[in-house]
Amino acid sequence: MSSTHPHHGPAQQASGTEPVGELVQRASQQLTELVRAELRLAQSEMKEKGRRYGKGGGLFGGAGLVGFLMLEALVATAIAALAVALPVWAAALIVTAVLGVIAAVLALSGKKQVSGAAPPAPGQTIENVKTDVATIKESAQR
Repeated sequence: MSSTHPHHGPAQQASGTEPVGELVQRASQQLTELVRAELRLAQSEMKEKGRRYGKGGGLFGGAGLVGFLMLEALVATAIAALAVALPVWAAALIVTAVLGVIAAVLALSGKKQVSGAAPPAPGQTIENVKTDVATIKESAQR
């Protein structure tokens, strides 16, 4: 009697395990598709951000160039202002000397900073690694 009932018998056992396998396979495929879609989205986002960084970098470069030209115009203005009271050559010489002093002070400050950074090795990290290695060797000898 149980074999004639449509909900019992060998056909039900085979179909009862098939859907679980299919569900696992379908879930695996969907997970793979989801990961691939997320990777495509991340790649697309990174390309867009890269374009924006490129444009931003170009704009910063342009701003730096225009700023440099502005400083050159400021130097010319200082020379012209001094030329009202002095000969043009004297005004240019004074502005040149002032710029030379500023450049020298900046160079000496930069040299001091660079020599303070020497040597270019991470000293504290190296000491920590040496201590860690010594500790590990001690532990291994026990």
